[in-house]
Amino acid sequence: MDTMDDKAKSDFEHHELHGLDETIDSGKAINDVAAAIYDSGAAPNPWGRGHLQLYGMCIIIYLCSTMNGYDGSLMGSINALPEYHEYFGLGTQGSTSTGLVFSIFQIGQMAGALFTWVCDWRGRKWIIIINCALVCVSVVFTALAPTLTSFIGARFLLSFFSTIATVAAPLLLVELAPPLHRGLIAGFYNTLWYMGSIIATFSLYGADLHLTGNIKWRLPLWLQLLCPGLVVVFGVFIPESPRWLIANNRHEQARRFLVKHHANGDESSPVVAIEMNEIEASLADVNLNNRFRYFDLRSLFKTRARRYRLMLAITMAWFGQFSGNNVSSYYLPVMLENVGITTVSTVLLLNAVYAITGWLAAIIGARLHDKVGRRKMLMGSCVAMSIALAVVSATTAIFERNGSTGASSASIAFIYIFGVSFAIAFTPMQPIYPAEVLSNDMRANGMMMFQLVSGCASFVNTFAAPVAMEKIRFWFYVFFVFWDLFELGFIYFFFVETKGRTLEELDAVFEASNPRKASLKRMADMES
Repeated sequence: MDTMDDKAKSDFEHHELHGLDETIDSGKAINDVAAAIYDSGAAPNPWGRGHLQLYGMCIIIYLCSTMNGYDGSLMGSINALPEYHEYFGLGTQGSTSTGLVFSIFQIGQMAGALFTWVCDWRGRKWIIIINCALVCVSVVFTALAPTLTSFIGARFLLSFFSTIATVAAPLLLVELAPPLHRGLIAGFYNTLWYMGSIIATFSLYGADLHLTGNIKWRLPLWLQLLCPGLVVVFGVFIPESPRWLIANNRHEQARRFLVKHHANGDESSPVVAIEMNEIEASLADVNLNNRFRYFDLRSLFKTRARRYRLMLAITMAWFGQFSGNNVSSYYLPVMLENVGITTVSTVLLLNAVYAITGWLAAIIGARLHDKVGRRKMLMGSCVAMSIALAVVSATTAIFERNGSTGASSASIAFIYIFGVSFAIAFTPMQPIYPAEVLSNDMRANGMMMFQLVSGCASFVNTFAAPVAMEKIRFWFYVFFVFWDLFELGFIYFFFVETKGRTLEELDAVFEASNPRKASLKRMADMES
């Protein structure tokens, strides 16, 4: 049954909707009212027709997340092919050109972040479609590039356009999702990074087995058209964000979306009234349609609470790219070579399996972060990553000294354990946590800063990694052992817990003298 029980609906309207305006005015969490609907058994069926259609639309948006995963694993796998190095005259590691080929993607990401204001200016839907189309054009240039210079330039364009699309996609997902499913749906978005990685690594593995010559690495470049191409073709079926519609005075169109996809077509559902009031209230003092506000950064620093929020978003951006994960994704073949795995087909297969294990871990993490809590999962991940890299460092050193087969096998196993440890916590939380800690009126500028810092961290990591892995070898892993322990301490002392709290409740948390401690208190203590 798609609609709620009539008696339950009537009871809810009498007891809850009557006080809706007072609830909003008092600053209490509107999601508390929404939760009351679900607790009363009057909730719309999450498997109703409107919800199922919405899930299908979300799958289309998820495909945007594959682009970064595809590129990271694609370049890591191509870097293992001698034909690629011979064509462009590159070195596997220790080469400035190799580092630039990888890191130009992060340079494009930082440049693209400066233009993410178009997501609010023209809406999420068409920005996603247009930029995915431009990604496809950039892929063609990349696949046909005759020189190293043109190859690097095409990769810059690919990154630039994909960054804008991958900023708009999670924003649209968060704004389309039903309120009580928002965390899960947003969390699943970033797990599709591994789907792109799996397609890239297995395409390289198959090409290496069955093809010869330059087509062996050119064909996987062409296959980079697949996911953004599907978004372009099927993107017309994606609805526009109801938040953006209301910000542009298209209230009735927004209401029709909520009726169809959040209430399964039931126009009298209290869910619709609640969400309309929530969105209108949240936009009362925020002008999302003014693109110039993106260049006014004063809103990020006005108060101590705002500076604390920005600090969390920036540190999450850096930690998400600088925990050793970029080294393992871009340079896994080199890591395997360091422990004696040099057969190209074996390296490519292990690279592909690495992506599968990461995807499974990320899916599990997306299910757990609303149950276990952000802080516990992030801290547990830091401990596990540090231990895994410590073992990799030790076993790599042993292998270099005496060529021990056991040490080599242990290194490979703990490289995989490291990947799983990162994926289960950091992968699903990267697009969620910054959005949670940033308030409505600073979210746009804050996410621009998030993208800039993320690109900077990834650039430093990927550009320095090939030189470091040649010059200091396993000591490079040792550095991340201690860095991940630093992340553990920082998260423990400064990160707030956002599990089970609405944006309104988080406002009170950040106004506290110690936001971390305030976030760990029970809601009853905070309200008293």
